[in-house]
Amino acid sequence: MGSSQEQVLLVLGTPSTVSTVQGDVFYYISQVEKRVAFLKPEITEQKVLAIYFDKNRRVTRIANYGLQDGKVFDFVSQKTPTSGEELSVIKQLLSATNFSL
Repeated sequence: MGSSQEQVLLVLGTPSTVSTVQGDVFYYISQVEKRVAFLKPEITEQKVLAIYFDKNRRVTRIANYGLQDGKVFDFVSQKTPTSGEELSVIKQLLSATNFSL
């Protein structure tokens, strides 16, 4: 507590992401994924170290979060979730041949 942002950067390096919405917060994030064959990888472990700073850029609070604390934090996704129907492989193949169900 009381360390400067510069000291935190020297010790921990560049944060995974930074929030400036309600004061400055550095987030250091690590995830472990498990993949079985061709299935979508499943996040089995996630750790988030959040370091909160005051207006003078001094540490005011440090918090550790994990999977048990809530939703998985998807910080590298290049996809934007959309609503709508997901097509199965069969429907995709049939639509490619102009066959309607």
